[in-house]
Amino acid sequence: MPNFTDVTQFILLGLTSHQKLKVLFFVVFLLVYMITLLGNIGMIILISISPQLQSPMYFFLSHLSFVDVCLSSNVTPKMLENLLSETKTISYVGCLVQCYFFIALVHVEVYILAAMAFDRYMAICKPLLYGSKMSRTVCVRLISVPYVYGFSVSLICTLWTYGLYFCGNFEINHFYCADPPLIKIACGGVHIKEYTMIVIAGISLTYSLSVLLTSYALLVIAVLRMPSADGRRKAFSTCGSHLTAVSLFYGTLIFMYLRRPTEDSVEQGKMVAVFYTTVIPMLNPMIYSLRNKDVKEAVNKAIIKANLGQ
Repeated sequence: MPNFTDVTQFILLGLTSHQKLKVLFFVVFLLVYMITLLGNIGMIILISISPQLQSPMYFFLSHLSFVDVCLSSNVTPKMLENLLSETKTISYVGCLVQCYFFIALVHVEVYILAAMAFDRYMAICKPLLYGSKMSRTVCVRLISVPYVYGFSVSLICTLWTYGLYFCGNFEINHFYCADPPLIKIACGGVHIKEYTMIVIAGISLTYSLSVLLTSYALLVIAVLRMPSADGRRKAFSTCGSHLTAVSLFYGTLIFMYLRRPTEDSVEQGKMVAVFYTTVIPMLNPMIYSLRNKDVKEAVNKAIIKANLGQ
């Protein structure tokens, strides 16, 4: 029988053990985190104060920005602390809490992206029904589902994480408490946790991807039938930003969670995790604003209004 050990804390090995790289990573990720906060909070404020950004698309975008802020804030501050700390520890309870919010927020973001795809389908394929079918009440209901589902599923997943047993190895080969490296160092309760992780991730990604791909398949068919080339170009340009964000987020998640945890997959996953916990939340406001005329106009009006106020 394994010699199970009571766990009070874990050691996060982080991204590197080289001191010079730690300082470099600290500066880089601190900068990325500050840009993430400014970009996403700025987007939320801009949407809330701009009359031209009150459509369902921007309603969903404001929630995407909120989730990105929460997702990054759940991971990055602890990572920054450990880059400059000698101990690099996280309490057992703190680890479970970090796991809970991470899993919840990832599920919420996955389904918000799916809801945004459905919104684009309705706007382009059924413009006459768009106002009634995507009313404020419908949008609130649509956005409530990801939050309820995400935090409910996360509770189940975290309870399975709580069911893991450890035999003296408390070093997590990661910069935050993630399921794959935790499974790798556990010596009991591993199979059920591994199975539920892959099944739940598979179900969530498959269902949300089905909504997303179906919406875009119907959307592409409708756009190709448009007689105007300018109309087709405008329709595709409004979806380009969303498709970029979807490709980045889904690609990294599939790479991370739909594989069995091994030494190689955990090490590779650590590098991939940097992307979807820090880089993607920073990029999303840029992706949705740089090619968006409505957002650019709203920014210009906000700047003019602020200058007149002075």
